[in-house]
Amino acid sequence: MDRRWVGDDGFEIVLALRAGRQVLRVRRNGWLVADCLSVAEVARHVDLADLCEVVRLPAARVPAEAVEGRTSSHHR
Repeated sequence: MDRRWVGDDGFEIVLALRAGRQVLRVRRNGWLVADCLSVAEVARHVDLADLCEVVRLPAARVPAEAVEGRTSSHHR
């Protein structure tokens, strides 16, 4: 699963591989800032308290027959 954190001022932290090692890649507005080996290194670039993890929610599955019979409320 891809893990990603975003913060103020366009910061984004993602897991990445560099030379066979897992790193925390810090980007700002899409530009590489640093590849960090520890959270302490990340903290040199961004305030950890400002980071929010991005979580993907599973898509709701709606039965096809429920979708076919739908009309908007103003058509009733």
